[in-house]
Amino acid sequence: MKIGEVSRHSSVPTETIRYYEKIGLLPKPDRDASGYRAYSRAHLDRLLFIKRCRNLDMAQDEIRELLRLSENPEADCQQVDALLARHLDHVRERLKELAQLEKNLQQLQKACSNTGTVEDCGILGGLSAELDDLPDRRDHDNHVPGTHRPGKP
Repeated sequence: MKIGEVSRHSSVPTETIRYYEKIGLLPKPDRDASGYRAYSRAHLDRLLFIKRCRNLDMAQDEIRELLRLSENPEADCQQVDALLARHLDHVRERLKELAQLEKNLQQLQKACSNTGTVEDCGILGGLSAELDDLPDRRDHDNHVPGTHRPGKP
């Protein structure tokens, strides 16, 4: 299969497929006689696995670890279960943060009188006043254990 066909079957853009190859999540395919990438069914299956993991909001390193674990099908699945448990903990923490975000946005929206000028806007005033109170969002760039919060296992 050529990359366009893999893209159509998986609904994954060709640029993303190339990116997954570049970072090692998807093995590089062989090239045919004319130099085009020649993908196999195994490439498509792995791409669909990656897509399902991404739909569960798994980070690349989590997916990489699951792929590594899947290479030893006779091994105990405890490591897979532990990885999923850590990811689920992260999702639950994120849900709490989103609930707090919803409350904050509702409070800001209540500050709007719907009358007056932008200069008098309670929402903009509230955003300007609360900038120092906003949490640092950089800790959610990666779902790999130990990277969510400093000092957390």
